[in-house]
Amino acid sequence: MTQTFTESSIIGNIVTEFPKASDFFKANRIDFCCGGNRPLIEAIEERNLSSEEILTELNALYDEAKRLSESTINWEQASSAELIQYIVGKHHRYLSEELPKLTPYVTKVLRVHGAQHPHLAQIHKLFHQLKADLEQHTIKEEMEDFPALIAFEEDPKPENKEKLLTILSALEDEHQHAGDIIKEIRKVTNDFTPPPGACGTYRLVYQRLEELESDLFEHIHLENNILFPRAVETM
Repeated sequence: MTQTFTESSIIGNIVTEFPKASDFFKANRIDFCCGGNRPLIEAIEERNLSSEEILTELNALYDEAKRLSESTINWEQASSAELIQYIVGKHHRYLSEELPKLTPYVTKVLRVHGAQHPHLAQIHKLFHQLKADLEQHTIKEEMEDFPALIAFEEDPKPENKEKLLTILSALEDEHQHAGDIIKEIRKVTNDFTPPPGACGTYRLVYQRLEELESDLFEHIHLENNILFPRAVETM
């Protein structure tokens, strides 16, 4: 089997080349968004995993995907404008639709089961903090940050460069904060595992929180590991 990815491969670059690696990393609790700019071996050792097993399975998945000739979006060739359009159309839209819909269920589970399961109060607090942060974050990206990035690509003058560097630094901080919140939610929910006998709404909340995590990680990956580095490379 070809060893396409090695211990020294950068996590974010792996997901860029092989997007389905995100599912594999998620299953193994390897951070590919906020922690994507580091060698794979660091995450393997941090999680106390077997390097041989991780690399064997990862490369096997990659080889299988190549054999099946999966069609994936080549972001290395797509323009920044196309990538931004994709992020807004898929991930921002998902958040704008899912966050308001999930909110009443999170509240209902707390009201019905909070007395017996005190950790639900923490989930409620963390979720609403994440919701408020992401709603502000996505609006600011669409109204200010993404237009500034495109403006710099079209006219890379010094004042646009300084403005963009400040924007990118702030966005990465915001991504880190959102990532930390969803990781804490995963911890509090015991890896999104409902307790024995949990009702349908209880199970639904955990399932949709896990789906939110998946979308958020892919969202942050596209920006931190592809869109932002591309802008910096032009400076």
